[in-house]
Amino acid sequence: MSSLITQVKSKLFIHSSQKSMHALDGAYASLLHGRSLDFEDLRKYEYGDQVRDIDWRATARMGTPLVKRHRANRMHTVLFVVDTGLSMTALAHDERPKKDLAVLATGALGVLALRHGDDFSVVHGDAGGIRRRAPGRSEGALEHALRTIDGAIATAGAPSDRDALLAYVARTIARRCIVVIITDEAPVTEHTERMLRRLRVQHDVLWITIRDADPVLAYASHAQRADVSTRWAIPDFVHGDAEVVLEATAQAQADAVRRDDLLDRLEISRAALETQDAAVGELLRMLNRRANVRN
Repeated sequence: MSSLITQVKSKLFIHSSQKSMHALDGAYASLLHGRSLDFEDLRKYEYGDQVRDIDWRATARMGTPLVKRHRANRMHTVLFVVDTGLSMTALAHDERPKKDLAVLATGALGVLALRHGDDFSVVHGDAGGIRRRAPGRSEGALEHALRTIDGAIATAGAPSDRDALLAYVARTIARRCIVVIITDEAPVTEHTERMLRRLRVQHDVLWITIRDADPVLAYASHAQRADVSTRWAIPDFVHGDAEVVLEATAQAQADAVRRDDLLDRLEISRAALETQDAAVGELLRMLNRRANVRN
């Protein structure tokens, strides 16, 4: 069986001259500003800055208070919270397995964490139970984690329970982490909001949505479409029915607007992944937006 990390890296290096990897590296590094001995640059003093961070010589030279910014050198923990229930066994928007996008997202951010000296851990599960892997700090550990996610989704037998995953993290993870939630388009609930508010206080939170395949096709087809949890099959004669397609699209858009509005209100960075080829670009845009907000 081929290495999952090798497959992930092939996506990261898809552009020539390692452009994707360098861009992701820079975006990831910019998230981790913190106190260290490595001077990075100067910026104007803002209310709440420590007086000891003021560069008095630069302040005198420029005539305005300036503070030193430093490159973070402390280790962070990236905690991947992955839905591995039945809903993740379905197809993504590109008609390929959702689990492949979940593995790619975890692997890409996991590789970045390792390159920057951070460790990672994985919490995954479904309505049948939640499991947590011990922290890792090597490519071997990441490969094993990716295979765990891949295998858990491939053999899922219980419904997805995203709210239970979030509640588990809020209840058991005390150390501050960068929490990366990887899930699908299931509508957010009031419980989801309560758990996210709790997590947002303790952790840095990112949310990655794996876009679902369209349940009703826009063209006439005899394709077999069925709900993976209930096994209810969609009658093939509805494919291509403009009214049904419009109603299904409107519902999906309404769910997405509600989810995105909640995440934006809580200032949680988000990305929606539709295809294998576009996933790395979406992750880069998410990291850049987050870096711009924090800087």
